[in-house]
Amino acid sequence: MGSFLAPTTAAALERLLALHTDAGSSPLDRLRAIRSLQASLDQDPATLVAVRAALAADTSWEQVADATGLKPPAARWRWGGTDDEISARLEAGRKRSVRPSSVPTDLPGLSVAEAAAERGVSAQAIYLQVRRGTLVSRTVTLPDGRSYKRVFPAGTTDPDSSHDRSGDLQGDVAQ
Repeated sequence: MGSFLAPTTAAALERLLALHTDAGSSPLDRLRAIRSLQASLDQDPATLVAVRAALAADTSWEQVADATGLKPPAARWRWGGTDDEISARLEAGRKRSVRPSSVPTDLPGLSVAEAAAERGVSAQAIYLQVRRGTLVSRTVTLPDGRSYKRVFPAGTTDPDSSHDRSGDLQGDVAQ
């Protein structure tokens, strides 16, 4: 029987095995070979073929997940569906990973987390201070519809002082 691994994975495995038997191999070369094999195995279609064969043999997703060191939902996400569905999920993940953070950095005031860190309290304590009226907050809504709660501690100014801060359903409170 021939190898079930892709040629690139088999080559990465052979490189690692050669370093394994070479007493004089450099530690960095060994690390590179290990990482190369890991990357090759992650991309090797042999894993998907093995998962599909196991499922065809009435193996549960729980058993597949256990064999691969994943949780069942993660295994199902990685290997469930048709080739096109899997490719679409992976491509969407790659697109998400390369785009910058979607949280804008130029919002007025402080985020609840920033205000909590500045005061040395929890986020829940900040919300309580807003509710009690000891802190001013308002919800900033961006043109694309995203909303962010912003806190304005004493000494900071709300650049949008014309904004009606009489309170809304999100708990915004005027000081």
